[in-house]
Amino acid sequence: MNHTSIEIQNLKCGGCAHTIKTKLSTLKHITNLEVNVEENKVSFDYLDDADANAVKENLNDLGYPAVADTNSLSTKAKSFVSCAIGKLSQ
Repeated sequence: MNHTSIEIQNLKCGGCAHTIKTKLSTLKHITNLEVNVEENKVSFDYLDDADANAVKENLNDLGYPAVADTNSLSTKAKSFVSCAIGKLSQ
């Protein structure tokens, strides 16, 4: 297993963190998933690069792109929806 952290954009609160954990926990070969709201980071263990890329793609789809990636208006809007869903699901 490998370990990495991805610094992401648009992470605002526990609702965001809840959505991220819920969605990413369904991915195969992803374990020890942690979301740190204060540091805007998602940390996890993964089996190979394809698994790590799947996490990054899922984060982007949820509205939480990596810091190095584009943060468009539509991505920001997705993060607000993800945040609201996470708050309601807690």
